[in-house]
Amino acid sequence: MSALDFVLLFAAGVGGGLSGSIAGLASLFSYPALLAVGLPPLTANVTNTVALVFSSAGSVSGSLPELRGQSRTRLRNLSLAGIAGGLVGSVLLISTPPDAFERVVPLLIALASLGVLLPRRRMGETHHAGDPRWLPLAMFGVSIYGGYFGAAAGVLMLAILLLTTSDTLAGCNGTKNLILGVANGVAAIFFVVASDVRWTAALPLAVGLFIGARTGPAVVRRAPARPLRLIIAVAGLGLAIRLGLQAY
Repeated sequence: MSALDFVLLFAAGVGGGLSGSIAGLASLFSYPALLAVGLPPLTANVTNTVALVFSSAGSVSGSLPELRGQSRTRLRNLSLAGIAGGLVGSVLLISTPPDAFERVVPLLIALASLGVLLPRRRMGETHHAGDPRWLPLAMFGVSIYGGYFGAAAGVLMLAILLLTTSDTLAGCNGTKNLILGVANGVAAIFFVVASDVRWTAALPLAVGLFIGARTGPAVVRRAPARPLRLIIAVAGLGLAIRLGLQAY
């Protein structure tokens, strides 16, 4: 791998980490960069998931103020759902043909992106008040996708949290960062053991992802919620169109 490839992957990591911690769209930058330096799709997907662990580490550490305001029981239950889903998704990636799943992914991302723009159920500064009982199950389902492929899994999570909880945008973003982080983490462990990770590509990408992700939560904390939600939705729709063109 050339020095130019390292620079490209690092830069893509910074952009991906920033967008991932804000909108759950890290793979919008990182996955195409891995393809651009010559990795085949499956290897790129596996390597991307491993590198995203560092994005999660940065975004979760940056989201600690939001996470401290939530109950341990809530975070534990949602994290366990993320761990279980990430493991199931990673096993599915290795053991099943991806064609059918990849065809429905663009539609899911498009719907989630539009969901980010829908009116909130209620607004408030409190956390975990009145969460629906099925919320862990929904996070489990999205985490399966996160472990399987992961592009815009954070948008799906963010849309669900925004529409069904009383959390602020920053609070939903912090919760999303944690759940997605544990889902990516367990999937990455499985891939390290059971698949082919291209470490020379993962390293510069991971460093960039951590740097970008560490900054993102501070942006969400200070930025106006409505314009930020619009940016998230537009970026998610763009990714949905791109993946749809690739799938069909």
